[in-house]
Amino acid sequence: MVRGLLGALPLVLAVAAAQPGLGVMAALGGLLAAINDRPGSRRTAGLRLGAPALAGTCGLLLGSGATALLPHSTQPFLLPLVLTVLGLLAGAVSALGPVASGIGTQILVTTAIGAGMPLPEPGWQRALAFLTGAAWLLALRLLLPSPDDGARHPYRLGTERAAVASVYTAIAALLDATGTPAAPARRSALTAALDQAQDALLGPRLHPFASSSAERRLRARLDAALPLAEAATALFWAGRPLPARTVRGPLALADAVRQDTAPGPVPAPERDAPGLRALDASLLSALAVFDSAPGPVPATRAPRGAGARLRAARHRVTGPAGREYGIRVALSMGAATAVAQTLHPEHWYWLPATAVFLVKPDLGPLASRVLCRIAGTLVGAGLFVALAAVAAPVPLPPETGLVALAAVCATLVPLAMRHFALQTGVVTLLVLALVGLGGDTQATWNRLTDTLLACGIVLLAGHLPLPGRAGTVARGRLAVASQAATDYLGHVLSGSPDLPGRWALRRAAYRSLAQARAAVEVSAAELPPLARRSAGSAELTAVLERLVDTTTAAAVHADDAGTLPPRDSARLRALLGELGTLDHERTPVPH
Repeated sequence: MVRGLLGALPLVLAVAAAQPGLGVMAALGGLLAAINDRPGSRRTAGLRLGAPALAGTCGLLLGSGATALLPHSTQPFLLPLVLTVLGLLAGAVSALGPVASGIGTQILVTTAIGAGMPLPEPGWQRALAFLTGAAWLLALRLLLPSPDDGARHPYRLGTERAAVASVYTAIAALLDATGTPAAPARRSALTAALDQAQDALLGPRLHPFASSSAERRLRARLDAALPLAEAATALFWAGRPLPARTVRGPLALADAVRQDTAPGPVPAPERDAPGLRALDASLLSALAVFDSAPGPVPATRAPRGAGARLRAARHRVTGPAGREYGIRVALSMGAATAVAQTLHPEHWYWLPATAVFLVKPDLGPLASRVLCRIAGTLVGAGLFVALAAVAAPVPLPPETGLVALAAVCATLVPLAMRHFALQTGVVTLLVLALVGLGGDTQATWNRLTDTLLACGIVLLAGHLPLPGRAGTVARGRLAVASQAATDYLGHVLSGSPDLPGRWALRRAAYRSLAQARAAVEVSAAELPPLARRSAGSAELTAVLERLVDTTTAAAVHADDAGTLPPRDSARLRALLGELGTLDHERTPVPH
């Protein structure tokens, strides 16, 4: 929230310099960067905020260039076509992941704004102002300390240290909940903590190697958590309540990571079961890592070459999920632009920009997004009208009140991100203040009608039957999770002594399962025409989770006994049979 307040500084300076149009574009750049800001390390913030900002700058140049090059008489026909093609490409690219989704969203939104928002400044100045606003917020993200930073050295791997510490805390929480109804949720929380820590330390960055002894030490401590997590999962699978002292070791390691110190003495767990013996061994191994000087960090996953990464990205973009999302975004953009240009050609950008945010698949179920968008827009527009009526008798320039309102809303954006309706209400207030500064004084009620039209267009495009198999997003995630679970099971059954390889496969299996469950839950919460597309996926996901949990327990038991116990083999065969039956029963639902 402090970053949001300081992010309004370019707007204040531009208005003070009698350049409100440039201030509006700078504020929009900061707003879209703030929406993309998420908890995480500073090294990943550059890509998460910077790449969409660069795409948004290109979108502004593209939009302003299109209106300058296309004859005015042909724009009502050609601009919808341009945005339809751009929507197809940006929608397909969004299937790559959250950063790509942000890139696709920003280039579509800013292309519509660049082509449709009437501002006196030339396109290159607007683009430069937009980039300046986003760069200012990114600089604040990199320079200001984060609440997640550790107690020591907040600028030196502070957020990364907090992420690794949360892994050990999640391990302790799982051990504490073992044998209780809360254990499955704690196991999911451990998966999320490991995902976040690996993204923080091993995610996108300028170079793939640890650059300092502190970073190498932190990566070694994250690697030391992997066998602890494996043992904790095996104990969760056994379902036996554990003594209270079992959690003290992981908690001591979490505090040592957070403070960047060596842990003191920790109580050893009991050793009367394979999982407890594995927990004791992994705890002793972790203590040795914490007490030793940082050395070369062994790779926990085989790096893929640029060619392999490009082939995987191309497969996701051109695959079923990329095609389906691209087509629906293209239909929404094209239809919204055509309708808006027909109704009010001078201020048509709001309708397609609204459609872009509604059609994004990573913001929850479509019907829920539409209802939240309508409610948030109504409340935000109503508050704007009420505030304008209250401020009318005040003897101050109208720009002062609009700038103050924009600053307050920018401060509230991070808080409003907790719920889509709240976010929509705050952003509506902020955007109405900005367009008021840009000279559009009749924006409020037009935004309401445009929002309702965008909701109808997106609902229609989202439920429109398309050729091919339905439910491609959830099915694709399940296919990836099934393959990852199969690879992990195969490695365990092979008896390979490659422990880092086994931990990497286990991590890949749990990460893909978490993504599959999220996609299935979103699909199940849709309206019946969409929910039917993923019928049976929740049962399949649950079986895959039990299969990976059982595989983890079997691996720990095999390490303890030297061979896979017959009971674990029987359970794995039963789960594989159940998985095959469910997969055979799942047939495409006709449109």
